Amino acid sequence: MADPKDSGGDPRDRMAAGYSKAEEKNRKVREALKPLSPGERPTVITVGAIFSAVVAMIFWASTGVALFTDAEVNGSKPNMVQLVGTAAIMTLMAWGLWRAKYWAALGFQALLLLFILASVAGLVLAGTLLQMLSTLVLTVFLGAMFWFMVKAMARLQMPQRPGSG
Repeated sequence: MADPKDSGGDPRDRMAAGYSKAEEKNRKVREALKPLSPGERPTVITVGAIFSAVVAMIFWASTGVALFTDAEVNGSKPNMVQLVGTAAIMTLMAWGLWRAKYWAALGFQALLLLFILASVAGLVLAGTLLQMLSTLVLTVFLGAMFWFMVKAMARLQMPQRPGSG
């Protein structure tokens, strides 16, 4: 039986060849990317901006209700710092996504990841077939959003090529 260490030469050479092959593939992908035109915003970024704006409005409305009523959640007053902080962050994220800022897309992608993890946990804990199917649809939708955000984020952080505009 042959020694596995002898197959294919030095491991460092194989690793270097693998890195160079991966770098060549990455270079081709980068060259195929089209920079964003001034004012252009990928569709997934627009969807994220609208989603963030809706969530921000819900939190601002909840803050107003909590502030001007005697609302209680599980027997205690809502924490206003949490409500205002979340509303402010979501407002800032909506603004940043609408303006196609990379930091906002990165934050939104992190939020998507948390939602995906929560929906997978919900999928595991689903009690009925309807809950399982609806949670599965949500998980697939969130996963697709995450997938499309990757290319959009690459285009957001792309420098303008000379002569491209």
